[in-house]
Amino acid sequence: MQQLQIENCHRDEIDLLTLALEATTALSVTFTDKHDCPILEPELGTTPLWPNVVVQALFEEKEDAKDAAMRLLAGYPHLSYSIETLPEQDWERVCMQDFKPQRFGERLWICPTWLTPPEPDAVNLILDPGLAFGTGTHPTTFLCLTWLEQAALENLRVIDYGCGSGILALAALKLGALHVDAVDIDQQALTATKSNAIDNHISDSRLTVNFPEALTAPADLLIANILLTPLVNLESRFYELLHNEGTLVVSGLLKEQAQELIDAYRTHFTLASSTYHDGWALLVFKALKAI
Repeated sequence: MQQLQIENCHRDEIDLLTLALEATTALSVTFTDKHDCPILEPELGTTPLWPNVVVQALFEEKEDAKDAAMRLLAGYPHLSYSIETLPEQDWERVCMQDFKPQRFGERLWICPTWLTPPEPDAVNLILDPGLAFGTGTHPTTFLCLTWLEQAALENLRVIDYGCGSGILALAALKLGALHVDAVDIDQQALTATKSNAIDNHISDSRLTVNFPEALTAPADLLIANILLTPLVNLESRFYELLHNEGTLVVSGLLKEQAQELIDAYRTHFTLASSTYHDGWALLVFKALKAI
């Protein structure tokens, strides 16, 4: 196991650095205080960070950690990094200590394999930290899972665009979707999604896992939890992949970026609703199809 440590980070950069690491093969991302600066009496409902933060990310391979560091330094040249080899056992123990069951909405739980679901009769998605990012802890994943939990998904064909661990695809199926196409540009994400589907007893007839180029049939719902730039670039493609008045749910963007995306989507979509959490946005659009 390889630990990538990024220093000289300011707290204002953390959200974007985290999203950048989500686009790599990072297994986990944690934050520590560089200068042992205590946070006293934080505001209620906030998750404060120190002024100067050390970011630590875990990778399977050293080359993956180095590639991730190069990507970050390309956009943030003031950062510095180091890579350290950790014993495999340390990672496993930390995961089991820190990853607890999480509830989204009223009935959806994400639970690791080594714990018994707190509510056995609820909708339980079994998911361990693994090859691809996405265990429900990031605010954008929280927004997506909470939206899915309250949506009417029965008999819908869904696309999870940028599936990562498959968490959104599998949650949609557990919540009643007829079929989900889970796509990603990263082979490790596809591998992780297939593995997590097996753990959750999801049949191949209900889930198709592939690269985005393989998508052909229009869907009723497309959900994409990715970065702002690819969201903008994929606007026309998303339009092609949806039925008349199909629903598009997007996240992965900061609250202050929401209007830029709304403006970019005006030609083919109308905004139905917007939700915000911890400075992040989830936008729901309806496709405007010509009659």
